[in-house]
Amino acid sequence: MINIAVLGCGHWGGNYLRLGSAAEGVRLVACADASQERVAAVRRMYPEVEASTSASDILARDDIQAVVIATPTETHYLLARQALESGKDVLCEKPLTASVGEAAELVRISQDRNRILMTGHIFLFNPGIRKVRDCITAGECGKPCYLHSVRTNLGPFRRDVNVVWDLAPHDISIFSYLLGAQPFRVWAKGESFLQPGIEDVAFITLAYPDKVLGHMHVSWLEPRKVRQITVIGDKKMVGWDDLDPVGPVRVYDKSVGRDRFYDNFGEFCLLAREGDITIPRVTLGEPLKAEFAHFLDCVTTRKAPVTDGANGLQVVKVLAAIQRSMQQDGLPQEVDA
Repeated sequence: MINIAVLGCGHWGGNYLRLGSAAEGVRLVACADASQERVAAVRRMYPEVEASTSASDILARDDIQAVVIATPTETHYLLARQALESGKDVLCEKPLTASVGEAAELVRISQDRNRILMTGHIFLFNPGIRKVRDCITAGECGKPCYLHSVRTNLGPFRRDVNVVWDLAPHDISIFSYLLGAQPFRVWAKGESFLQPGIEDVAFITLAYPDKVLGHMHVSWLEPRKVRQITVIGDKKMVGWDDLDPVGPVRVYDKSVGRDRFYDNFGEFCLLAREGDITIPRVTLGEPLKAEFAHFLDCVTTRKAPVTDGANGLQVVKVLAAIQRSMQQDGLPQEVDA
């Protein structure tokens, strides 16, 4: 039996409370939140769980083996460090920390203490995203040329982080997962329309090895909620739409080829090939439940999570480079090696 605690009882923390109270082999023993109102609500809903406004008191308990951190980003580092140093395994929501130095420190501590450190990059547990990766790794798309994503909505408007640190971690982690590679350079333009100094829209370009490009559009100011990714390969193209009621993944048998039958350069042309659109079967499931189950399995078996601390650190490095580029009016920035 694994005794766990949840720090942060807001939207995501509430989901972890639900999963922790129902999962087999787990005992949800405690939770903490700075809001007295949320603590009171948890006590009513989960009377068997000790609810407190003091995270430090919970982290000091010897009977808790694992902790889920679903608090504001600025608090991740201190809470995760205290949990790791007290001998607890940690699942921390994205982004892992607000700086590269803090993320690197957490990775070091987890390695020194032989503790599990997992980052909540939930879309790596999304069945649709996994199906897209299967298409790429099986060679169905051919060589990826570029990827682009759109992640927009009207709100929610945050004050602790900008739209890049709020939304872009998802697509950064997805792109690296799909390509099996990390970006080495970024360009980004962002703007603050509602709150001075807090960008609410950004356009981001990432350069990957082998001449692969990635492009992301993140915004809190759009009229529609959109969660889409398109992979352009030299053989086929794959689209993922998390909100598509028919099927989240579509494979487009489309490509561009060279006309080999020409007598001179003047007759040379590129031919667009049109083919069928396939909707592969995707077995749907709750990604957060799969992520939580993976964390528990890693706590039990002591294997490294798919989204381990190093994975979280890499995403923070890309976020930091994007932030530097936005601050320098879109100048390219190298991602820390």
